[in-house]
Amino acid sequence: MSGDRAALIRERVEAALAPLALEVIDEGHLHIGHAGEGQGHFRVRVTSEAFAGKTPIQRHRLVYAAVGDLIPARLHALAIEAHAPGER
Repeated sequence: MSGDRAALIRERVEAALAPLALEVIDEGHLHIGHAGEGQGHFRVRVTSEAFAGKTPIQRHRLVYAAVGDLIPARLHALAIEAHAPGER
């Protein structure tokens, strides 16, 4: 199931932000004992031209616009690392 969620996150972020780099990491194993027994905890590391000139909150809003409807039904928590090209 987590693979399906990761693929869905990847698909949504790719469609919305045309990333130059994208990692979708299932961090559920780090949250065993939390709500949903750790299921639905993901980290997204994304580099996109869409983030150039944007503040961190604006960048997060762009990511949430792509995947926000998955919360809370399919995602419990989403950590976001959003960078413009050349920032990392």
